[in-house]
Amino acid sequence: MNLAIVIVIAAAFALGIILHLAVAQSLQAKRTPHLAVAIRPIDMAAFRNLINPAEDEYLRCRLPPHRFRGVRRQRLRAMAVYVHVAASNAAVLVRVGEAALASGDARIAGAAQQLVNDALLLRRNTTVALARIYLALAWPNSSFAAVRVVERYEQLSGAAMLLGRLQNPAVPVRLSARL
Repeated sequence: MNLAIVIVIAAAFALGIILHLAVAQSLQAKRTPHLAVAIRPIDMAAFRNLINPAEDEYLRCRLPPHRFRGVRRQRLRAMAVYVHVAASNAAVLVRVGEAALASGDARIAGAAQQLVNDALLLRRNTTVALARIYLALAWPNSSFAAVRVVERYEQLSGAAMLLGRLQNPAVPVRLSARL
């Protein structure tokens, strides 16, 4: 009986913390006047290099097994950082797209809907990619590629640029770092 009471109290406390964090994050997002400044550019060339299976195979052939596993884990951690940034950018772009949906212009509303759809799809893909990355960290000899994340991110970038051009043609929109 005592154990059940402790579990219920702990669950209620955890739920309160989760609700507090969710509300605080929601209010913080609403206070951000320019969501576009929250976008962090991604170096797509470096990201593509990390997910390239040929690079992994090259390292596997050139390094001793224990050294390869260490390098592979470092590359996987770097991949996870890129995927987290892509997910964060997608979350910001969902809010940008939702704000633009209220536009009276049908072209802007259509571009905004496409942006929201692409951003939500990327968020789903990043969740799956992160799960695969964390599994690969446990088994570094396994194969992994986040190609879908890169492809979806580039598609999302195109949708964001289209919406940005429709809303304000004078201001460029970039989601990837310039080389």
